[in-house]
Amino acid sequence: MAALISNLLAPSQSANLRRLLIGVLVAVFVTLGLLWTMQYLIEIADGELDESVRGNLVDFVRLKRDESIQRRQLKPKKPPPPDQPPPEPPTPKLDNLNPTAEKIAISAVPADTEIELTGGGFSLGIGEGDYLPIVKVAPVYPQRALSRGIDGFCVVEYTVTKTGTIINPVVIESQCTSSLFHRASIQAALKFKYKPRIIDGEAIDVPGVRNKFTYEIEQG
Repeated sequence: MAALISNLLAPSQSANLRRLLIGVLVAVFVTLGLLWTMQYLIEIADGELDESVRGNLVDFVRLKRDESIQRRQLKPKKPPPPDQPPPEPPTPKLDNLNPTAEKIAISAVPADTEIELTGGGFSLGIGEGDYLPIVKVAPVYPQRALSRGIDGFCVVEYTVTKTGTIINPVVIESQCTSSLFHRASIQAALKFKYKPRIIDGEAIDVPGVRNKFTYEIEQG
């Protein structure tokens, strides 16, 4: 039985081996044919290339850039010459005060001042105990009176102290032509300076001193 089976299998195995060998040979020939065909095509393509058609290679040389930085030195601009300082104004000339004057003439401000003697007044003659005006300031003409064309006078009564200053200035209503002159007259009187009255070597207050301020509009 075994011998019969081996006899049946022997022809089939030999047929398979034959087909295998044939397949291997066919594959080798096909592979060789393909390789030859590719080599042939490559040679043909290389032969057809013309040197005039081939692209020219561009040969260039890269130059090394100078990386050194040149610093530009900026010179500062020369400053302009300083402006010439304006000339100094001339020294104003001050008028000498005359303590014996009874009236102060004012050109810039049209107002005058006068000393009115009272019961406790003084003499301008030689008298060691007499009080004496040293500084008298003209009042500022009130703008309202000036714009309305009002002029006149105003009498202010005050006390000359031991130091020659003025205290308690009041306007004598009956001797003032307009209430517009009250404030300006009192402010001017407070700026007066006096040589105080001296009795027995001591300075004393002098009450009841009066001053008349005259307001006149200058005619242009």
